[in-house]
Parts: sequence; C-alpha cells; structure tokens
Amino acid sequence: MKTNDYVKYITETVVKYIDQPKDERIKIKQERKEGKASFWYRWFGLLPYAFISMKKKRR
Repeated sequence: MKTNDYVKYITETVVKYIDQPKDERIKIKQERKEGKASFWYRWFGLLPYAFISMKKKRR
C-alpha cells in the first residue's frame, strides 16, 4: 500500500468517525465491549472457562 493510499484511508476513517453523533459512537463502543469474550476465555481457553462457569452454577 502506498503512502498516499494509507493517508487517504486514515483521513476517511477519521472523518467518518467525527461525522457520527456522539450517542451512536457510545452505542457502537458498548456493543463492541459486549461482543468480546470474557477474560478467562480469551487468555486461558475453553476448559478453565467451562470449569469456572460450572463452579459458579453450583453456588
């Protein structure tokens, strides 16, 4: 990718972000957070996550 293309892409992205209303930006940010996997699943995989969730269900 040439430098001009990269600068054009960054500029378009920033302008698109600035043109959005603040409420919409906050909503998109929260949706992205909710879609993220939990800490245990991201860092340690499925088995520790399953173990911890089973342990929580028993309580």
